[in-house]
Amino acid sequence: MVKNAFIPVISQEKKEKNPGSVEFQVFNFTNRIRRLTSHFELHRKDYLSQRGLRKILGKRQRLLSYLSKKDRTRYKKLINQFDIRESKIR
Repeated sequence: MVKNAFIPVISQEKKEKNPGSVEFQVFNFTNRIRRLTSHFELHRKDYLSQRGLRKILGKRQRLLSYLSKKDRTRYKKLINQFDIRESKIR
């Protein structure tokens, strides 16, 4: 299990300035998703955590779809920065 599966992309200064931004929220959700997926390598039958993972994935997907409608360049930059697959559904 990987203990520190964090993405060191957003600096500490940016976190303190605007923790409510879409980029920061996607950053936090992506960290939580990566931690949970590493957790499932050891605990395959942890169904409650699987449910939590699906909820986090849905929240992140809603944020990304909102951002793609508002500002397509920020969306593309964020997708490339965090290595997230682009959604097929629009």
